[in-house]
Parts: sequence; structure tokens; C-alpha cells
Amino acid sequence: MESTTSSSNFTRTVVKLDTWDIVTVVVYFVLVVAVGLFAMCRSNRGTVNGYFLAGRSMLWLPVGASLFVSNIGSEHFIGLAGSGAAIGIAVGAWEVNALVVLQLLGFFFVPIYITSGVVTMPEYLSKRFGGKRLRVFMAILSLLLYIFTKVSVNLYSGGLFIQQSLGWNLYVSIIGLILITALLTMTGGLAAVIYTDTLQAVLMVAGAAALTALSFVQVGGYDAMKEKYMQAVPRIVRPPLDQDCGKPYNDSFVMLREPTDPDVPWPGFVFGQTQASIWYWCTDQVIVQRVLAAKSLSHAQGATILAGFIKILPFFLMVLPGLISRILYTDEVACIDPDICYEVCQSSTGCTNIAFPRLVLGVMPTGARGLMMSVMIAALMSDLDSIFNSSSTIFTIDIWKRVIRPKANVREMMLVGRVWVLVMVCLSIAWVPVMLQLQGGQLFLSIQEISGYLSPPVAAVFITGMLWTRFNEQGAFWGMMAGFLVGIIRMIIVFALQGNAGNCYAPDTRPEWYHTLIGKVHFMYFALIIFCITIVVGVVVSLLTEAPSKSQISRVTWWTKHWKRPRSDNLESELTKADSKVNQNERQNDFSAAADTAQSSSLFKRGYEWFCGYQTKQDEESEEEKRQKLLKITSIKQNQTAKLLLQCLLVVILGAGVFILAFFSVPT
Repeated sequence: MESTTSSSNFTRTVVKLDTWDIVTVVVYFVLVVAVGLFAMCRSNRGTVNGYFLAGRSMLWLPVGASLFVSNIGSEHFIGLAGSGAAIGIAVGAWEVNALVVLQLLGFFFVPIYITSGVVTMPEYLSKRFGGKRLRVFMAILSLLLYIFTKVSVNLYSGGLFIQQSLGWNLYVSIIGLILITALLTMTGGLAAVIYTDTLQAVLMVAGAAALTALSFVQVGGYDAMKEKYMQAVPRIVRPPLDQDCGKPYNDSFVMLREPTDPDVPWPGFVFGQTQASIWYWCTDQVIVQRVLAAKSLSHAQGATILAGFIKILPFFLMVLPGLISRILYTDEVACIDPDICYEVCQSSTGCTNIAFPRLVLGVMPTGARGLMMSVMIAALMSDLDSIFNSSSTIFTIDIWKRVIRPKANVREMMLVGRVWVLVMVCLSIAWVPVMLQLQGGQLFLSIQEISGYLSPPVAAVFITGMLWTRFNEQGAFWGMMAGFLVGIIRMIIVFALQGNAGNCYAPDTRPEWYHTLIGKVHFMYFALIIFCITIVVGVVVSLLTEAPSKSQISRVTWWTKHWKRPRSDNLESELTKADSKVNQNERQNDFSAAADTAQSSSLFKRGYEWFCGYQTKQDEESEEEKRQKLLKITSIKQNQTAKLLLQCLLVVILGAGVFILAFFSVPT
């Protein structure tokens, strides 16, 4: 369905979804809910370990798919395509970098996580260094980042697509999506999340591939796209201050650029941005929790390799379509006049973020538009359900169980995890109006800049702690505090003095000292500075204080992961403790009460008990069975054939990543 609006000399064609598109969206919702309900019935939701880690029984295929989908949210469709439209293919470097860092997760970090028996990343810090302050700080920081960056960004980007395609009320649409996502997360746990993610991965890749093929047909192929992109300059109603404003960059088809490039300088990207990537892919709960759900180390490594191969696709399925969108809809996607931009996307700072939804609505036929709408919803929901599940794990294990209620039982912990999801929903919805004012010009690069200021201290502490056994709690804490303080000060200065930066019609009002001290140091270079400050402070403080004991470093570093030396915590994670502490009498009381309830309570209450998994009966385990189970989940033994195959695939995937970066970084 099309309509036309005009203002001055600018004419805009509006395309919206029709009836068959809406039918496709509804069918998609029914399918996803059905898969989620199936996972609920099949999964073991009656224990904390079953709810939060899917019983550590997942195979490499669904885990790998879930890794990909948990990362590819709607902000990737919006952000990657938008930055592609604005600056060219350089933004694809993040996807190739992720391909490499994922293997660092599988072959370096995961073996240590498994042998240490941890479930959450704050828990690892507690086991590695001891004490509470690092664990609590990490937990609180993670939850704040989830609420005010990840969830809010997803809501904005998903809402932008809805606004462009349906014209519905933004808040009603977003609230509906969040509630459905939270419902699946609260009831089914991680197993339901992983199964629905697998379905959504198929939808995403298939829908985006179809859009890419149709887009290249429209533009005439890759070579034609390169030629036409360089000519995609918007018709300007009034001349800007800078006559080059709005024109494509000369190096638009170079991925890693000159060291002084304002967007992707190659030294800054390789040595600075990689720290933020390590934080996200190797120490962030959302990602790591999926890998820890794998049934063995081999399955975990197979999942990271699979996810790495799939990560090649976003460059072709999201970045390049963004370039094509600029070619086909230049005046809308590449607008620079604030009045025109506001009419197009209700933002006066630019509309490159609409590149992907505008291409979908303009290129895809009826019905297929609805499919792509489903893909966008899948991206939004998959990212949100991953964040909701992981944040509930962190809050329950690292804050509620560790600080607020140390004696909390299984039922209480499961209830608290679900209530926290509801709290996340409310806070996220409340943050949407603020996010609409902060979206800026390029969504994806804005996310990376914030991560570059806040995440390097976390990456530095994890890497140093795993590689240097002398690193102690005092060094880790004060190193992280120093790095965090430097990063937060820089971030506040940058965003407080943003002013008219990027506005082609207003002069840059930032003071001269800003350009001298801040503006000349790209955020990627500054990320490297923060990383080094954290390590230097941590090393100095560690050398001046007492070294950690042998039992403290046993099985929690790369060099000690095979140690048999006993630990005070016996490698038992908080989740395993929570499940094992339910003694036989408590179990009998719980299930006899459940049986009485089933006879005397209302149908509604019985449905509630089943819905939350409280009636999932667990067999009593002997001490020997518990010991064998603990040995199994902390074992990193591998079949030699599987290990050799994984190592060969590792060489292939790393070679593919290096080749792509090198091939697209040579100026043509």
C-alpha cells in the first residue's frame, strides 16, 4: 500500500504492509509461541540448573544458532545497514572481527569456565579472585548496561521498523513485543530461548538472503552498485556549510582504513576495538551462557565455529543492502537537510538508520514484506529474550542469592528470576522515550563507542586473571576501577559536548581544547589506552600486595585448569549448590504439598504450577551421583578425533576471517 507526501521540493513515497503481510506476521507469532511451548514441555524447568542452563545438555547446532541470533538483534539490521549507507563497507569489519573473537571464546575462555564450574561471569571473578566486591560490581554494571543500552537500543531499532512499515502507535507495538518475549523467557528458561532462537536464525538468514538477491537485481550487480553508490548524493533544498557534506566517502569500499580515519582506523580497530569485542563475545553473560549450556567442550567449540561461519553473512545480508538502499532512496536515506530528515524519520540528525526497513518496503513483494517484518521481530525478540534470561541469571545468582538472601531455596530463586524479567520489562519501556532522543545519526557506531569506553577494563581483568596467576583481588579491583573511571569521564565529556557535530547546517560549537585533547584521539585508540591503564594499575597493585594462594588459582586460569588441587568451594557453582541443598525432607514436603494443591486448589492455580515448572519432580541424588555429575560438568576431556576436526575447522575459519579483512581493505 503506497501513499505520497510532499514538503517544499521534496516528495516522499510511503509504503506500508497490507493484509497478506499482516497474516504472515501473525502466522510467525503462532509458530514461535508453539516452539516455545514445546520447549517448555520438553525441558527440565523444575531446577535452577535446568531453567538457567538448559540442564547443560544442548548440542552444538542449536547453541551455535543461538549464539548468532542472540547477537544479531534488530539493531544490527538497522545499525549495520544504516552505517553501510552512511560510510560504506567499513562497518562490516565488526562482523569479521567477531568471527575471530568467537574462536577465542571457544578455545581459550570456555575451557577455563568449564573447569572452574561457573555459571555467571561475576561468579567467575569471585572464584578467581575471592571476595564479593568484584562480583557485585560486575553484576550491577552488567544489569545497568543491559537496561540502558542493549534493551533500549533494541526497542528503538525495532520500533523504528514498525513505525516505517505499519504506522502503528510505537509504544503499543513495543509493549506487545516485550511482553511476548518476556513470557517465553519466564516460563521456558534457557531451553525455550535456544529452541526459538534456532527457528529465528533460519528465518533471519532466509529472509535477508532473499532481500539481498532482489536488491542486487534492482541495482544491477556488485560492480554497478559500487559505481552508483558513489553517485548517490541527495538533492539538497538549500546548500550546506560544507559542500562535501552528504557525499559518499572516497574510501567507501575499503573496510580497514588509514590510521587517521574518523570512522574505522585500522590500528585502532585491531588493537583497540578488539578489547570491546572480547568483552562482548567472551565475558558477557548473554553470549557465554549459551556456550555453557552445551553438553561438552567439543559441542561448545563446535558451536563457536558454526556461529563464526554464520557471522560471515551479515556483511553481505545487512551491510551491502544498506548501500543499495542509499542508491535507490537517496533523498530519504541520505538526507542532510534537518527539515527533510525530520519528515522522513522524525529525526533531524539523519535518516540512514531507515535504510534496511525502507529497502524491505520498497523491494520485497506482498507477503514477503510480512516475512521480513517477521525477521525483524525475530531479531528483536531473540535479542531481548537472551538479555532477559541472562540478566535474570545474574540478578538471581550474583545479587539475590549472594547479597540479599543467601539462604534462598530453589523455588524462591526461580521466582525471583522471573520477577526480575518483569522489572526489566518495566524499566525498558520507561527508557524508550529517552532513547528516542539519543539515537543520533548512526546507531551501530554509537553502540560501539559506548562499549569502547566501558568494556576494556572488564576484558583486561578477565584476560590478565586467566594468564597471570600472580594477579590478585586487590589488583583486579583497583585496576578495573581506574580503567572504568577514565572511560566514564571520557564518555561524559564526549556526549555532553556533542553539540552540532555532524550537522551540515550548523557550525561546530565545541571548544578548541576538546578538539586538541579529545577529538584527535579516536575512541578506538582511547579503548586501548583504558585497557593498558587497567592492566598497569592491576599489575602494580598485585605486586605490592599478597599473592593468591595455590587453592585460589586451582582450575581457574589457563595454566592451572588441569590441576587436581582441591578448592574451598569444591568447584560447585551456585546453581548446583541451590539444586543440591534441597534435602530429601524438603523435597517430600514440597511435592506432597503440590499433590494436595492439585486436589484442592483451583484449576487456575494448578495451571500456574505447571506453567512455572514447579511440578517437575526431581529424583533424589546420592552423594556419589552428585560427585559424578560435578566431575562431568567440569570435565574438558575430548575425543581425539573430534578435537582434531575442531582444530582443522578453527584454522579454516580464522583463515577466512583474515582473508575477508585483507581482501576488502585493499583500496581499489
